[in-house]
Amino acid sequence: MPDARRDHRGDAVTRATTRMLKRVVTSFGIGRLSGLVLLGLLVALRIVDPVAVERVRLLSFDIFQRISPRETGQFPVAILDVDDRSISELGQWPWPRTTIADLVQKAMEAGAAAVAFDIIFSEPDRLSPDKIALDNPDLPGPIRDSLAELQPNDVVLAEVFANARVVVGQTSVRGGVISQNVAAQNVRQVPHAFLGPDPTRFLLKFPELVQNLPELEDAATGRGVFTVLPDPDGVYRRVPLVMMVQEALRLSLSIELLRIATGGQAFAVRSNDAGIDGVVVGGQLIRTEADGSVWPHFSYSDPNRFISASDLLEDRVPPGRLAGHLLLVGTSAIGLEDFRPTPLGVPMAGVEIHAQLLENVLGNQLLIRPNTAEVREMVFLVGMGLLVIGFAPLITARTLIFSSLVLIGGYIAFTYYTYVGRNVLTDPSYPTGGTILLLMLLSGSNYLREEFRKRQIRGAFGQYVSPDLVSKLADSPEALRLGGDRQDLSVLFSDVRGFTAIAESFRDHPRALTQFMNKFLTEMSNEIMECGGTIDKFMGDAVMAFWNAPMSDPDHARNACRAALGMLAAVRRVNEKSREDGAEERTLDVGIGINTGTCFVGNMGSDLRFDYTALGDPVNLASRLEGQTKSYGVPIVVGEETAITVKGDFALMELDLIRVKGKHLPERVFALLGFAEMAQSDRFLAMVAANDRMLAAYRSGQWADAKTCLAQARDAAQAVGLDIAGYFTLFEDRLADLGQNPVPDGWDGIFDATSK
Repeated sequence: MPDARRDHRGDAVTRATTRMLKRVVTSFGIGRLSGLVLLGLLVALRIVDPVAVERVRLLSFDIFQRISPRETGQFPVAILDVDDRSISELGQWPWPRTTIADLVQKAMEAGAAAVAFDIIFSEPDRLSPDKIALDNPDLPGPIRDSLAELQPNDVVLAEVFANARVVVGQTSVRGGVISQNVAAQNVRQVPHAFLGPDPTRFLLKFPELVQNLPELEDAATGRGVFTVLPDPDGVYRRVPLVMMVQEALRLSLSIELLRIATGGQAFAVRSNDAGIDGVVVGGQLIRTEADGSVWPHFSYSDPNRFISASDLLEDRVPPGRLAGHLLLVGTSAIGLEDFRPTPLGVPMAGVEIHAQLLENVLGNQLLIRPNTAEVREMVFLVGMGLLVIGFAPLITARTLIFSSLVLIGGYIAFTYYTYVGRNVLTDPSYPTGGTILLLMLLSGSNYLREEFRKRQIRGAFGQYVSPDLVSKLADSPEALRLGGDRQDLSVLFSDVRGFTAIAESFRDHPRALTQFMNKFLTEMSNEIMECGGTIDKFMGDAVMAFWNAPMSDPDHARNACRAALGMLAAVRRVNEKSREDGAEERTLDVGIGINTGTCFVGNMGSDLRFDYTALGDPVNLASRLEGQTKSYGVPIVVGEETAITVKGDFALMELDLIRVKGKHLPERVFALLGFAEMAQSDRFLAMVAANDRMLAAYRSGQWADAKTCLAQARDAAQAVGLDIAGYFTLFEDRLADLGQNPVPDGWDGIFDATSK
């Protein structure tokens, strides 16, 4: 029994928890919950920081530098360049070490503060006299002995190094093969101190080091590593200032040059529990990232930084040009392939990267990527994400997109300001990209929710109301109420004449009759819909449609006329198909009535069943005008308001002044016969003029003149090619009857229609 009670309590707790979760989901919204889940995943992804995310972040930093690169200034930094011209003048590389010695000697004589080599001399000079004597045993003995007695070139270079402030370059390899004598050299420690906890666990570590010949290492004043590692995309953006090589600390080549030039005192590494904070050289603190690297603020390559090595050797350098300068010896020769991709999108000689780093340090222009940058960027992401999640379901899509663009644009502007104004690198890509993903998710969620709601409305009402009304109700569910509004409409009624005879031809195939009428009504509907009309209802073989509701249509009268003429063209296509099928008895004849006026349009009916329709006198008159098409022998009859509105755009001819059944006021009615091309033709204008004269004579009781004008109008109609003989026959019969009697008292020419 206790177990049963525990199981019952457990089930109750499960049910209560489920109900609570449902309430939370219902009240908070599935879109917001999915947004919070996505936001959490984005934060987790940023913490993991895969290579793809890092590449996008680095590319955004590159874009900043390309938009606003560092401006070059007047810094005491120069590059002694082993360029293509120097190689052309002095011979192929490598040059004899005596030439290098001359280069250093002349640089020091020109007043250089110190010289650093972005070149390594790890093997003996193959052009040294003793090397030539050893490698050429066939030389005459006296010559070989003389060469062997000469001082080796490497010793000459070492003596020059010993009497100058020279920093030799060193490089690192990872798993590479290096000569045994180089690997066996001891790695000398550079004097240093620690400010804070031991920083070695944070530093970049290189297990092997390629050094210069021992005599050159011993003679040099300083030793710096010129190795720079590219980022995952192969671009060189960061330079380590301090690193571990074979358990010894080393400064980068340019910073070691600065240390030697400022007295050669020990450097200090300042650190905290988060990593390296900076390196102190020559009394100046250089702020670094946690691993001891810095971000140079690059400028485009400047020819003023370079001095051709041949110019210095040939005494072509202006006096004072090198005085007090820090010199880096390297190469920009194309054949030596020492070029590196940079954030500016253009390759740069490796020695110039070191020169630019030195300029950054001297000008306090290094870019800063604080240790707290990642945390700040995640705070921005979470903040912007919560704003989007909070407001997305409450505002319109347009407002959401606009406000999100303002938010994202403001953040990007902030990151660019921190770059330009403070040299601080703040990632614009991940927070904005994450916000855009959240915006897309929530917009998609809102869209799906709206589509689901619209499908519910369409499913509920699609069988009872017109498609246009369904769309309007889907957009505005609050419109599901009885009532309507006053609106100017153009109303069209059409009906098939002689439908009974057509139906009899299908008496043995009732299903075929349904298919035939469906195809016909589809043709009619297509013409109405293509002209922007709303199909109100089908009444057997009849169609009612109107324009300017539920969607606004300033040209509703013209569109109604255009649809009517299109419907006649569709009838001709259907009849042509029937004749091709040998079913002449199934040809159709359609009458169409159009009228324009102020109607009452909206949801009409009961609380249980209603329809979107139009009511009013203009609607009734349109229906009556459709009924008069048979009497007047024309396919389309339009009311006076419609005719006035579309005059000039369509071929119209006045028919009569009639008082339709059920109305007291007369209505001037017109036949719609064609488009503007017909209306502008001379023959049509002649027909209309003759018809107008006939009607004027008819209304004034001048029967003879009316008959004459009627004949002229008939002839003109034949010239135009219009088949409206029924109209002319109607007036011939009227005039024949009236001509036998005097003009009736009170004659006004108004015809009282007795049929609908």
